[in-house]
Amino acid sequence: MQIRALLIRAGIMLVLLTIFVLHAAGIFNVALIQQLENISYDARVTLTMPGTGDDRVTIVDIDEKSIAAEGQWPWSRDRLALLVDQLVEKYGSSAIGFDITFPEPDRRVGSEVIEGIAKGPLADNEEFQAIYEQVKPRLETDRLFAESLRGRPIVLGYAFRYQDKEKGAQQIGLLPPPIVPADEVPKALWTIEEEGYTANLPILQRNARSGGFFDNPVVDADSVFRRVPAVQEFEGDLYSSLALELVRAHLGWPELEFVFDEGAPEYSNTYLEWLRLGEIRIPVDEALAIYIPYRGPGQTFDYVSASDVIAGTADPALLEDRIILIGTSAPGLRDFRPTPVGQAFIGVEVHANVVAGILNETIKFFPEYVRGAHMALLGLLGIIITLVLARFSVVPATAITLGLAIAVVAANLWFWTSADFIVPLASPLLFIFLLFTALILYGLLIESRGKRYLSQMFGQYIPPELVEEMNEEGGDISMEGDSREMTVLFSDVRGFTSISEGLSPKQLTHLMNEFLTPLTRDIHEHRGTIDKYMGDAVMAFWGAPLPDEDHALHAVEAAMAMVATMRRLQPEFQKKGWPPMQIGVGLNTGIMNVGNMGSEFRMAYTVLGDAVNLGSRLEGLTKNYGVDILASEFTRDAAPEIAFLELDRVRVKGKEKPVAIFEPLGRRDALPKDLKPIRGRHKQALAYYRNQQWDAAEREFFSLSQALPKKKVYQIYLERIAHFRDNPPPADWDGVFTHTTK
Repeated sequence: MQIRALLIRAGIMLVLLTIFVLHAAGIFNVALIQQLENISYDARVTLTMPGTGDDRVTIVDIDEKSIAAEGQWPWSRDRLALLVDQLVEKYGSSAIGFDITFPEPDRRVGSEVIEGIAKGPLADNEEFQAIYEQVKPRLETDRLFAESLRGRPIVLGYAFRYQDKEKGAQQIGLLPPPIVPADEVPKALWTIEEEGYTANLPILQRNARSGGFFDNPVVDADSVFRRVPAVQEFEGDLYSSLALELVRAHLGWPELEFVFDEGAPEYSNTYLEWLRLGEIRIPVDEALAIYIPYRGPGQTFDYVSASDVIAGTADPALLEDRIILIGTSAPGLRDFRPTPVGQAFIGVEVHANVVAGILNETIKFFPEYVRGAHMALLGLLGIIITLVLARFSVVPATAITLGLAIAVVAANLWFWTSADFIVPLASPLLFIFLLFTALILYGLLIESRGKRYLSQMFGQYIPPELVEEMNEEGGDISMEGDSREMTVLFSDVRGFTSISEGLSPKQLTHLMNEFLTPLTRDIHEHRGTIDKYMGDAVMAFWGAPLPDEDHALHAVEAAMAMVATMRRLQPEFQKKGWPPMQIGVGLNTGIMNVGNMGSEFRMAYTVLGDAVNLGSRLEGLTKNYGVDILASEFTRDAAPEIAFLELDRVRVKGKEKPVAIFEPLGRRDALPKDLKPIRGRHKQALAYYRNQQWDAAEREFFSLSQALPKKKVYQIYLERIAHFRDNPPPADWDGVFTHTTK
């Protein structure tokens, strides 16, 4: 794997990872990530909501039917008193909450007129005053409404307000008693601090059992209601939401507890695990807010028209022992909210969903350790994708990346449905997509440039597949000079000069193309690098530019393939009227200098050195020994998979040090069985010869020449033996034959 490319990929990954981790940690917000996260959250809510209401919660609706029956809103407070009386006395409701605020006295036109007459024109009319005193209690509708609230599980709604720039912090009406007084609030607990409020008339709030806010300061930036605060702070005291207070009323008013991690150094939101009402646990986030557990689209819960309750014609089964939320669905009153399950969701039903979620303990949770796990997941995904795209081609890398994305979605849905954990989904998916795209673009735009560079450098020497391998597996590959162990091959057509003389230039060109092309293919198929063509001759080497541990083996196999190719071509050449052709191949292994060499006018990627020269000399000796291929002892030692036949020990022209030369016979595991005894006899004959046992050597070589009459080497040795009988070698003779020609 190319280290430089991997480091660049890792750098790209770290840049993206840093952005996503900082967003996940809340250090800064990336709007796109948050927007997609909201969309994914809404999709999970919609896909997994049960689609049914809760038989413990009913909404008494001030709908169009009720407005038609009772008159336009706001109604007289005596009608509201009757509504409460009916719910408690006739229908036996468990708890009642108003998603409505009553900050001002009831001012009905009729009562104001009568009061004005009583204090004005008829102030001295005793008969009128007597009647006025009788009906006056019925005109005090706020008092009547307050009396209907007294001693009953009634929760009035109100709203906290931010400070108005012009009017300051307005405080209208009376707040209910706090759920947690300031002196009992846990140390370092962070809450939403409010500066003003619009609450209910004191006479109403004092007679009601409790009150709960219904404003939502934690609504998301897109105005969608996904969370609502469970508690808020005002002047140090903590106040609970309408939904939370209704649950308390239904459960008999248990105290609210804050449950912290046992290992917490201090009571703070970071270590807050949940709120608790009796045995019920309520997960909250860092703002002490609840993720609204929507059960379905609008009007999933049971709705009862307020006019039917007042008239006493409502179905008792929908009201008895139930938590009642009084609100409105009338379009003119505009109590609609955008939510994940609908853009015009009735506001009162938001509270109904929260009440049901608390009672059923189905509220989703996003604890701090999930945030940490999310950041760890991003890091793990980054490492995996970076390594996958560095190791695999586009198609398998795409399949693996897609599999990762599917696994992330599956795991996320499991946590969502089985553990009620909110694990970010859009963030890891977007990270996967962006990282995959960035690394693919890097591969296409940057690495392809490297491929083009390698192709330009080496395309004329090696096959395209080796260029691809160099790009994928090679390290820093260059054409600069280097010294390393390699194997060189020289190939030449015997007697080509005389062959070419009988051909026209056009025929000669055609002939050369016909045999040089398949010979080059043989070299390429065995991972060889073409050095140059020298007329009919070919020079190639193994071990550069891409390192090759088996360079000697591949060179020998290429040489044997070239010889076989030339034999296969002969029938076709004969049909074309061309003379028979035979090549000789010389192979040598050793330390060579390789690189781009030449002048400022022309450069060539080639090899130089004594080992190269020896390979050339061996090619020239093939015709002397009547063999197609000659390999040095160094190539023999470097290719143990090949069976060789030693032919001689020689000093080539220009060299003092002798070298043993061999003819490759084929791979050891595929060598014919009848060659084994011949190789043994051949080896024994050489031993006799080098020990100057001329008679024994002559017998063996003669016997071998009879068995293999085409083997020229045996005739060579028989001639040498005859010569040495008449002209004995010196006492220090080492059995080496010195060649004086190339």
